[in-house]
Amino acid sequence: MKQFEVPVYYRSPIIGKVKDTRKITDPRKKDFTPTVLDFGPVQFLIPRHFGFCYGVENAIEISYRALEENPGKRIFLLSQMIHNPEVNADLRQRGIRFIMDTEGNQFTEWDELTPDDIVVIPAFGTTVEIQRLLEAKGIETQKYNTTCPFVEKVWKRSAKLGEDDFSVIIHGKHKHEETRATFSHSYQGAPSVVIKDMEEAKVLADVIRGSISHADFYKIFEGKYSEGFDPVHDLERVGVVNQTTMLAGETQAIADFFKNVMEEVHGTADLKNRYADTRDTLCYATNDNQQATYGVLEEPADLALVIGGYNSSNTSHIAELCEEKLPTYFIQNELEITGPSLIRHFNYPKQKMEETRDWLTLPGKSDSPLRIVLTSGASCPDATVDRVMQKVLSYFEEVRSPEEVLEDCLGKED
Repeated sequence: MKQFEVPVYYRSPIIGKVKDTRKITDPRKKDFTPTVLDFGPVQFLIPRHFGFCYGVENAIEISYRALEENPGKRIFLLSQMIHNPEVNADLRQRGIRFIMDTEGNQFTEWDELTPDDIVVIPAFGTTVEIQRLLEAKGIETQKYNTTCPFVEKVWKRSAKLGEDDFSVIIHGKHKHEETRATFSHSYQGAPSVVIKDMEEAKVLADVIRGSISHADFYKIFEGKYSEGFDPVHDLERVGVVNQTTMLAGETQAIADFFKNVMEEVHGTADLKNRYADTRDTLCYATNDNQQATYGVLEEPADLALVIGGYNSSNTSHIAELCEEKLPTYFIQNELEITGPSLIRHFNYPKQKMEETRDWLTLPGKSDSPLRIVLTSGASCPDATVDRVMQKVLSYFEEVRSPEEVLEDCLGKED
């Protein structure tokens, strides 16, 4: 795996050593058991995989290179480079300007851009329309294009589906930058429709079966289908691709569901002509992080801290998995922890901040260590995870030093 030049202040003296050791002891990434950091009164359960992925590190390296290589020039990011407030704030502080927000609302009008400006395309990629607009203005778009290669893989798979006369069903959040980009690339060559979850998959299946009218299709999926989409003809041959940060298991379940629906409607003999198997669009990092979350949740624990940007899709899904088993606090960084008596955290389904009191005071834990699952999303620096750990440790007495804990723990894994 390529090693990226990421600013040192995103690295971590504690979490980084744990990750480095696991890479050595488990090079094929088959062991999803967590690492336990035992500080005495509190233990942290660290999943096998979490934090920066290939696509995020690639985007960070290219963005900071753009700053180094273009002193004195105006440098723009199309939108947030990744969904992490600390990284985006640092880039702003260094002079990078944002053209739009994550919803597509403009901060900088297109007419203000000139051929001398540098434009960085974020890890989510961008739409074909914006790509063409920039090129028409004479702005070079490839040198600082940070589009994740796994996102591009989804685009290529969508294009192949179109070449084979299949329509594309995209499992994703239709307002998310990555899904907007994938949708734009997909409908260049194939009729395309976006579904958010299994509930919307079931509605679309009823359109295929004919139990929901085509007129109702246009109302239900308004803004989520390509121009000229005809449910009479365009749902006769389908394949499923995904926003790479969705729950991998959910995408696979939706793909299997549509396979069964096409078999039900058209019969087994004609299935290959009706349904295209596209499981290869699942992102390896998203899958690894989610499998590692399942792995850590097999261990006994008292609560979970999930760290990342509140608009991060992959982080929200990790929090969703943890919430099924444990009291879970989705926080942006250590500043959300006021003390052992109060933590501010994000309720992703309701899209609002909440406060929980006495979150570290658990009945019956006075004689046994508090066990905390500590993890983060793919766009969260390990240094932020370290700071959260250190802040939690500051509320306990007679805590072992990080050096002692690492020597004891990593020595066992060697």
